[in-house]
Amino acid sequence: MTSMITTPFGFASTADEVLQGVDLRGKRAVVTGGSSGIGIDTARALAAAGAEVTIAVRNLEAGHRVAADLNAACGDGLVKVGVLDLADQASVQAFIAAWQGPLHMLINNGGVMAIPERNLTAEGWEMQLATNYIGHFTLTLGLHGALAAAKPEGGARVVSVSSSGNLIAPVLFGDIHFNFLAYDPLVAYGQSKSACALMAVEATRRWATDGIFANALNPGAIATNLQKHTGGLKTPPERRKTTAQGAATSVLLAASPLLDGIGGRYFEDCNEAPVVDHRPVDFRGVAAYALDPVLAERLWEDTVRMIAR
Repeated sequence: MTSMITTPFGFASTADEVLQGVDLRGKRAVVTGGSSGIGIDTARALAAAGAEVTIAVRNLEAGHRVAADLNAACGDGLVKVGVLDLADQASVQAFIAAWQGPLHMLINNGGVMAIPERNLTAEGWEMQLATNYIGHFTLTLGLHGALAAAKPEGGARVVSVSSSGNLIAPVLFGDIHFNFLAYDPLVAYGQSKSACALMAVEATRRWATDGIFANALNPGAIATNLQKHTGGLKTPPERRKTTAQGAATSVLLAASPLLDGIGGRYFEDCNEAPVVDHRPVDFRGVAAYALDPVLAERLWEDTVRMIAR
């Protein structure tokens, strides 16, 4: 059995603290959903450490506004903007086609939560799964060459922003788009976040020899636009984080030397999370099904077939 990864950081650590002393000059990163919530702090911390960061956003105006603010703070014009609508496969493919050169860090951060009514993409895919997982899967698969090109420079990291929502539902392989099941906003969200964790497991298995390692994480409870459909953040105040604290685990997995050669795992509060066989009252840990290698391979192959249609 492999030992749990622990770090000197924890619940209250910020992204800047995690990257203190880490030099990312010459490294390139993509942060999806980089114009709001923890995406902004993730991009800012990486740029402050010297990385060239592309925030991939649906709203180009908002993206340019955030990039201007971050460049004013970090200097050197390190933050760039790319248009990306994760729910639109054509948009994802256009982003992939426009990318040139190696990519050292891909932070799959963008997402939606608890859409009240069942909503489908043009392909007939349930919107939360399509946005949180399938769009990121297509992006990651399409950027494999760029990620592999970073191997001579120390390799690449893929970061899947999952959630404690993985404890709500596994991937519902028989009916992932709720064509038969009654649609439940939180079950659909939970499924999408379990899928994000499974993607990290299988990406590492397939691509570790290419120098690419992927991990998933729960950023914690942060008040952002993500909760607009749930009436705001319900977590007790003492368990809430700032966006700078919420971005800490993302940048740890993206850039900390403490995670060199580590993949296929799930982290929270800057440390590897325990695997649980039931849902804890405090929603801590990761469900065993969200890290199951058999399910991870099945989901990968199913998704490849889905996006090829």
